[in-house]
Amino acid sequence: MISPFQTASATDFALQTSAQLQAHICAEIAAAGGYLPFDAFMELALYAPGLGYYVAGAHKFGADGDFVTAPELSPLFGQCVAAQTAEVLAQLGGGAVLEFGAGSGALAVAVLRELAQRDCLPEHYWILELSPELMERQRQRIQAEIPHLAPRCAWLTALPQQFRGVMLANEVLDAMPVSRFRVRDDGGIDEIVVIDQAGALIETTAPPHSSALIEAVAAIQTAGFAQTPGYTSEINLRLTPWLAALGAAMDAGVVLLIDYGYPRSGYYQADRTQGTLLCHQRHQTYDDPYRQPGLQDMTAHVDFTAVAEAGIAAGFELAGFTTQAHFLLGCGIDALLTADTITIEQMQAAKQLLLPTAMGERFKVLGLNKNIKGRWSGFSVRDLCERL
Repeated sequence: MISPFQTASATDFALQTSAQLQAHICAEIAAAGGYLPFDAFMELALYAPGLGYYVAGAHKFGADGDFVTAPELSPLFGQCVAAQTAEVLAQLGGGAVLEFGAGSGALAVAVLRELAQRDCLPEHYWILELSPELMERQRQRIQAEIPHLAPRCAWLTALPQQFRGVMLANEVLDAMPVSRFRVRDDGGIDEIVVIDQAGALIETTAPPHSSALIEAVAAIQTAGFAQTPGYTSEINLRLTPWLAALGAAMDAGVVLLIDYGYPRSGYYQADRTQGTLLCHQRHQTYDDPYRQPGLQDMTAHVDFTAVAEAGIAAGFELAGFTTQAHFLLGCGIDALLTADTITIEQMQAAKQLLLPTAMGERFKVLGLNKNIKGRWSGFSVRDLCERL
């Protein structure tokens, strides 16, 4: 069935692209000797050049895309992120902002506007973006909505060698490829892998292909989780090297990581026996990652205990951990909502950002400090570090 947001020709093109991606994945499976670890499959499904979900050109964000993120929902979100950013830049005496995976550009626009209002503009607003198509959309949006601030923006495809300021990652960690495992009857683990069965992508299990997966799951099991035979879940083995790279690049500043997830005790709780991996397409949620690869987003929740551990190992200090609702309240969203210019639509959007049944508690914010001290407003209402 054709989506109401798509024309027949656009649908045909999307299906052709998905078929090309599936053929490409099958070729990679053959080249790898018969199967791919799930994280390698997920990387291809999301990021294969010209074909993967995030780089193939389809509209992804907003009401006419596949999902709505907080920056698209309301500029109030970006204003609050800017308030926290301004605190850090003021303490540093200036600096830059680096946003990872800026999506539609909505967060960049809101943050820059608010920082301009506060007379606290960064020296540079860098966007590290892997998708050429999204990069162009971001450029166009920034040029259209804040042309006077566009000269401060630049796009990167790799981390700068030295950085001083604020790094922002909103819904970035959930899109990192994850490894998947299943507990055997003897307590050991198998790795979930993807095979080509007559042109169809099928999952099965195999012995873990890396000692890193064995060691990481062993640490989780030693802590008392993921021990029941058949228990299936994910683990992000790419998180530690990513944060190590951030730590090596940052001279001083703060990393703000905003995403949906749990502390480890919630992530690997006993009744979450099939993990958290989900797919999103046209505001529908699926649990089949092999359905039309390249046409659906694929995400896993974030283990924020693992984020904190990897950050500390990378040379950061834990700045705070809280829910999105408490972070926004700490950054002054309540004052923004009392402004004379606030509209009913903005009030409704704010409810989605704040309500526990919407994004308020499902999303968390974790901050990491490097060579800077401060009690940041975003973590002042309620810090939940003890839950990590």
